[in-house]
Amino acid sequence: MSTLRVAVIQTHLVWQDCQANLQQLTEQLAALKPVDLVVLPEMFASGFSMASAEIAETEPGPALSWLIEQAKRLQAAITGSLAVKTAEGTYVNRLYFVQPDGQIQHYDKRHLFRMAGEHKAYQAGSERVIVLFRGCRLLLQVCYDLRFPVFSRNCTDYDAIVYVANWPAVRSRAWWLLLQARAIENQAFVFGCNRVGEDGKGISYAGDSLIVDYLGQPLAELAPSEHGVLYAEADLAALATFRQQFPAHLDADHFRLGMH
Repeated sequence: MSTLRVAVIQTHLVWQDCQANLQQLTEQLAALKPVDLVVLPEMFASGFSMASAEIAETEPGPALSWLIEQAKRLQAAITGSLAVKTAEGTYVNRLYFVQPDGQIQHYDKRHLFRMAGEHKAYQAGSERVIVLFRGCRLLLQVCYDLRFPVFSRNCTDYDAIVYVANWPAVRSRAWWLLLQARAIENQAFVFGCNRVGEDGKGISYAGDSLIVDYLGQPLAELAPSEHGVLYAEADLAALATFRQQFPAHLDADHFRLGMH
C-alpha cells in the first residue's frame, strides 16, 4: 500500500468514566469515513487521571475489548492509551495498537509527566516500539514523550510517529511546534491526537490535533477546542522519494539509546 488513510479523533473525555467514554466514542466512530488507522487520545477511557488503582483495567479489560471490536468492525487499526494494571501488579500508561485481525501490540509510556505526579502513579516503560501496518512503519509515543527528541530519533526504521496526548491548552504552542519539529528532523509523517474540554482537575485542553507531513506541513488540523475528526492520507511513496532525494539521515550523528 502506497498511502495510509488516517483519522485522528479530537474529542472531550468524561472524567474517570470508562463506559461513558466508550459510548460516545462508539457514536463518533460509527460516522467515520473508510480509513486504515484511527487515532484516539491518551487515556481515552478516563482522562489523564493519577488515580491508577481506581481506573486501571487488567487485560483484557472493557476498553481493550472495545478496541478489538472497533478494529474488526472498521477493518482498520485503532490506537489509544489506557491505564493498565499489569500481571506483575504495577500500573502503566499503555498505548495499544490493535489491528483488524485482532493482533495487539503495545507501548508503555517512557517519559512520565512528573509535574502531575505521573511518575508516582505509573511505572515507566523501557521499550521503544515500532509497528508495521499496511506497509507503514509507525513509532508509538505518548504525550510527554514529544519533548524528548533522542527517544524518537529515526534510525531509518519508521515512516510515521503516532502521538496520543492530554496536552494542556496552556502549552499549546509547544505541542504545535514540537509535532512539526519531530516530522522535519525525522523525515516522517506525524499523527498528533489531543483531547479537548476540561478534566476533573479543572485543566483545559484545546485539542490542536495535527497531521503533519515529512516537511512539517500540516495535512489536516482543527480549530482550537473543536470536536471533530481530522482526515489525511500519508503518501508513503512520496516520502520514500523525498528521503532518496534529500538523504539527511546519512549525516546523522551516531549514538546508542540507553534505557535505565
